[in-house]
Amino acid sequence: MHVVVNAAQSVDGKLATRHREQLRISGPEDFDRVDRVRAAADAVLVGVGTVVADDPHLTLDAEERRAERRATGRDENPARVVVDSTGRTPADAAILDDAATTYLLVSAAADRGRLETLADAGAEVIVAGEDRVDVAAGVDELADRGVDRLMVEGGGEVIFSCFEAGLVDELRVYVGSIVIGGRDAPTLADGGGFVESFPALELTETERLDDGIVLSYDVGEPGARE
Repeated sequence: MHVVVNAAQSVDGKLATRHREQLRISGPEDFDRVDRVRAAADAVLVGVGTVVADDPHLTLDAEERRAERRATGRDENPARVVVDSTGRTPADAAILDDAATTYLLVSAAADRGRLETLADAGAEVIVAGEDRVDVAAGVDELADRGVDRLMVEGGGEVIFSCFEAGLVDELRVYVGSIVIGGRDAPTLADGGGFVESFPALELTETERLDDGIVLSYDVGEPGARE
């Protein structure tokens, strides 16, 4: 499977304020770029924190892109995937509508009754991990369901988990002209952090869009920084 991480951050590396409030970091040109990346993916993955905070739909904006997908025999929208260890996704979340298939990656510790409710609401539940979601195992399950290209949109905990598991092939970051600050504000990669071995990044492209810049990287095997 090919995994692409895409995110928008401030110049100081923040995804949102310390209150987890959604901000407009990029603009129309970058929104169109993100829509294009989504259209090329078989599935789009986010963490449950993003679902609870923003209630995203994660469908394509451009009708022509939906039409192109239909013309090639694919669903008009990529599948949606939520990493949700305990089943916190609201049963009325926008991501559970019938616009596309929605997979919930949950742990074996999640409440069975809660998972039944989410399944009734439209989710396809996948158990991957004991006390928390094992992202690598979840991605393997998605591959078994025909997902060959996965787009990861955040948040920081999920992005770090994907890097930690060695799953990421590409990283695309929009850096907007804004300073957010705050030691508790979410960053591109939260979680435990790397200490001795770090993902190898090779800058492959830069592109100015709106009042910011997109940095594109190929991601290699982790190694020590010299």
